[in-house]
Amino acid sequence: MRRSEINEALRFAIGMLETWRWSLPVWGQWGAADFAAHPEASRYLASRQLGWDVTDFGSGRFVEQGLVLFCLRNGILGMEGERSYAEKLLFIQEGQLTPAHLHKAKQEDIINRAGGDLVIEFCAADATGKVTESEVSVLVDGIEQRLQTWEPLVLHAGQSVTIPTGLYHRFYGTKGKGPVLVGEVSQVNDDRTDNYFLEPIGRFAEIEEDEPPLRPLWNEGTV
Repeated sequence: MRRSEINEALRFAIGMLETWRWSLPVWGQWGAADFAAHPEASRYLASRQLGWDVTDFGSGRFVEQGLVLFCLRNGILGMEGERSYAEKLLFIQEGQLTPAHLHKAKQEDIINRAGGDLVIEFCAADATGKVTESEVSVLVDGIEQRLQTWEPLVLHAGQSVTIPTGLYHRFYGTKGKGPVLVGEVSQVNDDRTDNYFLEPIGRFAEIEEDEPPLRPLWNEGTV
């Protein structure tokens, strides 16, 4: 992705926060100079993968297949005394797809916090990660829903679904309904090691620098 594309995506996400009156921690507004001026805080944030994240999953088509995230809180997987939970915000445009993937270490709740409708589709997998045609059972706000393979589940604002480990899922915003502000509450998260995509794609974008960064991303080593 070009840095200008990332900056545009971040402005879009910041606009959503303003629309829905969500506030970030102070370091959510930091630029590169701020991180450099707070080295201890920067090391803490980087080690826990906290902050902004923008990816096109290697597609080169961010608007069709991409995601902006902000990790608010997280621990370090397997480290004693660390948080055992994580929380993120996801900023999803109409029709913008996050490709099918599963997690082996974390269970998560995906919550439609505000905006349009969020569509999530599921597919069961065996122990090797191979897809199966088994019926899927998930909890929507604690109530069981049974779904066929890749059957769309629509979450309206305020609704949530619990996604167990080992279950493939992909999601996108419904076209014509507006962008979606999504929350994720989960067990401690490690984006470097616990995203298993159904198709071979990249989790983090390669960046072409065509303008200065609006906000550093957590995985760039500047935080």
